[in-house]
Amino acid sequence: MNVIWRNSVSCLRIRKVPHRYQSGNHPAAPLGSRILTDPAKVFEHNMWDHMQWSKEEEAAARKRVEENSAVRVLLEEQVKYENEASQYWDTFYKIHKNKFFKDRNWLLREFPEIIPVDQKTEEKTQESSWDNVKTGAANCFSRMHCPIMPEEKNLGMKRCGSSDGPSRARSHFSNLDSEEHSEGPLKTELFPGSRATFRILEVGCGAGNSVFPILNTLQNAPESFLYCCDFASGAVELVKLHSSYRAAQCCAFVHDVCDEDSPYPFPDGILDVILLVFVLSSIHPDRMQGVINRLSKLLKPGGMLLFRDYGRYDKTQLRFKRGHCLSENFYVRGDGTRAYFFTKGEVHTMFCKAGLDEKQNLVDRRLQVNRKKQVKMHRVWVQGKFQKPLHLTQKPSKLVSPLLSHG
Repeated sequence: MNVIWRNSVSCLRIRKVPHRYQSGNHPAAPLGSRILTDPAKVFEHNMWDHMQWSKEEEAAARKRVEENSAVRVLLEEQVKYENEASQYWDTFYKIHKNKFFKDRNWLLREFPEIIPVDQKTEEKTQESSWDNVKTGAANCFSRMHCPIMPEEKNLGMKRCGSSDGPSRARSHFSNLDSEEHSEGPLKTELFPGSRATFRILEVGCGAGNSVFPILNTLQNAPESFLYCCDFASGAVELVKLHSSYRAAQCCAFVHDVCDEDSPYPFPDGILDVILLVFVLSSIHPDRMQGVINRLSKLLKPGGMLLFRDYGRYDKTQLRFKRGHCLSENFYVRGDGTRAYFFTKGEVHTMFCKAGLDEKQNLVDRRLQVNRKKQVKMHRVWVQGKFQKPLHLTQKPSKLVSPLLSHG
């Protein structure tokens, strides 16, 4: 009964949003509503939302990071980790296959922008009565996010100092895209997803833990198309071999986002959404800005880049031992894969330098507990939504800081 009630409330919140992109009316507590009010009950659940750190806890975390970053990995070893990054991740997926990470079924809750919403479908759902909501609560989520779109379709804020600003209505962005390319290469040169009217790219798809929840939701929206890429060929192969992979609506390909000269299997300026979830942290900090600059070019005007990754002082950072620190807040795991831990300010700077407008940028602090061992662990993530403006006033900044020497 509690599940049905939560789904009902979720659906009502979604229905109040009149835009195709629903960032603007995000609830005040978007990342969960399980609040710990009585410390004595901390072990009653596995996770608590919106945790506030005490000054003592933050000081302890800062001290721990100072200790585990005091000894740095030798420069020649750092170069090896950079040059062989794809090999380390290939080995990771050969060992773990698709069993290591859980499917990210939370994506649609945090990022409803992933799903195209037809304006007429929205208007009809807004007219639904409360009784209908209660009756259909169990399958409300799938109905709202898998609208049946019309068969005949054309083939075709706040600026950077702010966050959580209202999103612009998206219905005319798609029309703009169709008109812009109607006499250009899209009309004559076919590419995967060329006939779609709503296109998504997931960068760093891994074994498909985001791909298949998204595809499952898009199955009744044939006008949508999902691209997904990873620089680990073994991961891409796992995606293609999955029983739910549909080549008619998905294109999985091997791609290194750090290689700015490597082409994508589609033109620039056509994507509605880019998903960058727990990927940027695995890239060398000197390369991050270049990656975001390149991705921003793939978005159409009004397109959204959705970001989520490790935050500063997450328990993963605190657990690293001495000798695993590559550079400030950048570490290497025992298997050769790497992780960076962001601040909200760093995220703001990078995406705004790429010419994107900040629509959301927040720190998600949660308390994870092991009830069996009676252990408490602080989780910290940064989540953001960044939109490509309709009219770019300046070109994205170019990366000037050099990468590690490959000599």
